Amino acid sequence: MRKIEHLGIAVNNLEEANELYTKLLGVEPYKQESVEREGVTTSFFKIGESKIELLEASNPESPIAKFLEKRGQGIHHIAYAVDDIKAEMKRLQDEGFVLLSDEPKPGADGKVVVFLHPKSSGGVLVELCMDQDKYEA
Repeated sequence: MRKIEHLGIAVNNLEEANELYTKLLGVEPYKQESVEREGVTTSFFKIGESKIELLEASNPESPIAKFLEKRGQGIHHIAYAVDDIKAEMKRLQDEGFVLLSDEPKPGADGKVVVFLHPKSSGGVLVELCMDQDKYEA
């Protein structure tokens, strides 16, 4: 793992959260996009080398909608940048971590991603992400 790539924060209303984080961070979001497969709309802020991803459910059955219903707004996941997502998946599985999927999936912000089950990572939803243009299936 090279660095923390971003923190994912679940929000009820993306427009309101964008206003709040623009005031808080002093910068505008650099990107907003929809990830239909996950039923989420995201917005990204960049501060130095760090990023914040705001996540709003676009589907009432999405994982974000379920998270918000159960826990309310707040930190949803921590994402780590990796150079070789397949190798990192294997390493973590060998260490006993449970992956939520067998293959990386296209994610937001030009990444391929895979998540670790929070029960195997100390209660924290961990995302591994790699630049999509560097990924070979």
